[in-house]
Amino acid sequence: MHAAVVRSFDAPPRFETFPTPSPQGEHEILVDVVAAGLHPRVRSAANGSHYTSGGSLPMVPGIDAVGRTSDGELLYFVASDGAVGTMAEQAVVDRRRAITLPADTDPIAVAAAMNPGMSSWVALRSRLNFQPGASVLVLGATGNAGRLAVQIAKLLGAERVVGAGRSPERLQLLKDLGADAVVPLNGSDQEIANTLAREAADVDVVIDYLWGQPTEQAIPAILKARTDRSKALHWVQIGSMAGQDISLPSAFLRAGNLNLLGSGQGSVGTHAILAELPALAHEISTGALTGESVAMPLRQVHEAWGMHISPSQRIVLTNN
Repeated sequence: MHAAVVRSFDAPPRFETFPTPSPQGEHEILVDVVAAGLHPRVRSAANGSHYTSGGSLPMVPGIDAVGRTSDGELLYFVASDGAVGTMAEQAVVDRRRAITLPADTDPIAVAAAMNPGMSSWVALRSRLNFQPGASVLVLGATGNAGRLAVQIAKLLGAERVVGAGRSPERLQLLKDLGADAVVPLNGSDQEIANTLAREAADVDVVIDYLWGQPTEQAIPAILKARTDRSKALHWVQIGSMAGQDISLPSAFLRAGNLNLLGSGQGSVGTHAILAELPALAHEISTGALTGESVAMPLRQVHEAWGMHISPSQRIVLTNN
């Protein structure tokens, strides 16, 4: 078969021939891959920087996809650990890690939105006991996952959602997706702190895709402005687009009810993640959750890897 093949962690994958994988277990089948998303998680695995990377080459990247069985069934699936990746003409699917999609589903929309949508969906549904009526701040709301997080928070019953990001133009678009307020993160430190204090002082949950300096600014700004510092603030760390580390004075953990936790592969079990897939896929398939996708044929994977797109978009590789 043809696949995107990584032969060096220092170079993008190329469209090459690669041995077709074979089903091994009783629950495994071989499917034709229809569409696979080029997610940040896929990029980090392909350059060897992800914390789960085993360092073995050559490899085929791709962690999920939409595929079609030999009898025409359309599936969304998450690749098994250690399996050949999904950016290929064919992939092995463990039926226990797959869900059936309606026949009229747009496979590109599902391939683009499931992985980024899963981050906030799982965080709110499995990592937290999120209750309707709560309020949410999304740090990094102008990216693909952040845009979906705004929509998901509203869909799950958030009374108020605040989106924070660097692009004023994309921030304004969030209001059409359900954001009640927006916070630009491109002013002076004092301007950012003042706006966070005004718009997000009493939120219940922060979904954080940024970490780094924005989080260092946001934690003290919000905690100092809270009406009741003993009210729980659940800070869920999902991404680190702005930096891997923060400096957090210990006093903030004593002077407020700050609960720092992460949500991702390892902190949430595989079964818990898989259990959330049908409901999330339904919302995407019906159009209740929308993302922005850029479809490109798999044979152009090398060009796709270096293509400049908006942070709110997601490249999807297709087998046409």
